Amino acid sequence: MHPLRKSRPLRRVVLASAGTVSAFVLLLSLKPHGLPEPAAAPAPAPSSSAGAGASGGSGSSGSGSSGSGSSGSGSTGSGGGSASGTRTVTGESVQTRWGPVQVRVTLSGGKITDVTAVTYPQDNPRDQQINSYALPELRSEALRAQSADIDTVSGATYTSDGYRESLQSALDAAGL
Repeated sequence: MHPLRKSRPLRRVVLASAGTVSAFVLLLSLKPHGLPEPAAAPAPAPSSSAGAGASGGSGSSGSGSSGSGSSGSGSTGSGGGSASGTRTVTGESVQTRWGPVQVRVTLSGGKITDVTAVTYPQDNPRDQQINSYALPELRSEALRAQSADIDTVSGATYTSDGYRESLQSALDAAGL
């Protein structure tokens, strides 16, 4: 009999056990990003003005993007309305890979005067680090562009996409 064809059950058991333990350790070391829990009063975006505040948070922020178009603020107008006067419109909660993103837009005279991130990923230090620089940049871009046609912030692609979609849904609800 050839030496490589010999049956070595002990060697197979040791290799199979080592492989199983390695796979188990790798699975345990993965930390999947679960769905965030609904926040009672989400913190406002860093370095943004507190004009709209964080009152009336979204009740559907933890369940995905199938929520209603404008949830949250009681002053949300969802139709035509006058071009003059100040009003606040909350955009749709958009589910991204790392969690939901939702913005609130303040309009005055048909112009965007403020954009506040109501809900955004902040479950871990990395999310907080990314959003501490991405949200102010996205806000300034939206104010500059006066639309949802804004650039993606490098390193915050998913947040940027969710921000843009939520901003567009708020502008659509406002009739702009």
